Amino acid sequence: MKAFRKLKPWLPAVLMGMALYGCGGSDSNGVDPTTPGEEPGQEAELTIDPYYNVCRGVDARCYNNWGAFDSVADTVLVYSRTAGPRHANLGSPMGPGLNPEMNADNRMQAGLVRMLEEAGIKADWTEDVSVLSSRINRYKAVIFASSNRDTLWDASVNSSNDASRTALRNYMRRGGGFVGLHNAFGAEYNWPYYEGLLGNANFYNHGPNRNGDVQIIAQDPSTEGIDVRFAFQDEWYNLAPFPTNVKFLATVDTDTLNPLTASPHPGHPGFHPVAWCQYYDGGRAWLTTLGHNSHSFDANSEGVGAAQFQKLVIQGVKSAMGLTDFCTP
Repeated sequence: MKAFRKLKPWLPAVLMGMALYGCGGSDSNGVDPTTPGEEPGQEAELTIDPYYNVCRGVDARCYNNWGAFDSVADTVLVYSRTAGPRHANLGSPMGPGLNPEMNADNRMQAGLVRMLEEAGIKADWTEDVSVLSSRINRYKAVIFASSNRDTLWDASVNSSNDASRTALRNYMRRGGGFVGLHNAFGAEYNWPYYEGLLGNANFYNHGPNRNGDVQIIAQDPSTEGIDVRFAFQDEWYNLAPFPTNVKFLATVDTDTLNPLTASPHPGHPGFHPVAWCQYYDGGRAWLTTLGHNSHSFDANSEGVGAAQFQKLVIQGVKSAMGLTDFCTP
């Protein structure tokens, strides 16, 4: 078996727990337990995730604070390329290049750009994979807006088909910010690094689009000022694998879901997270499975819970950019 760096004595037990329960090897706050036998005041050694072989979790020492983005403007890139089923709120595919003309039905993208600009953040947008690979380091965060399947694979070139995968990985390692929304959890199934970026989580299935109550379960700059409980409407993704070593920010009250899940997945009764954050391989990652409905992104929307959701997303983006504290203990 391959040896991993700086593995703690308790890590095999944690991994055994993950295997037994199919999910968490962390406590309710996503924080690894204190190493047994550590002296008071002794700094714990960081561990490398033994599956993804990266430093990840809620310890800020996993962040590469190299100053790579100090001179970068407060700008983000909204990336919504789909290589599979396309959510209706994304609308018609856009043309190539950076900031192509939006179609009237690109409601998720237009909503994100509007929300960001209202928060004082410039937003560019693209569905061109070559633009992502060539420009990603010009942004303090990149938002994967329901970009799905092999969204980073460029079949149009004869070589370096995976240039955008390499660009995203190096972007995270230099301290970049990643925000994954909704069907970003349906992307890059065959690239383990990306699954780790999502928090050791992936989309499995969902029930019908239906109402449910979102519960904020952690104090964090991204959840500040948001109602502790608010009604919302979504598909409520079931996850396999289940996120580990993250800070859980919000859940859906599963008692408010009817039906709870869709066959054959049993659902996550009692604890069904919908938003979380983590440091990953030197960068910051803020994630939510929410964002299926167009009305959740519209201005002055009368959609269920739209105002609370939009505030959550923008504050999550700000934290991933480093404009506010990120994933606080």
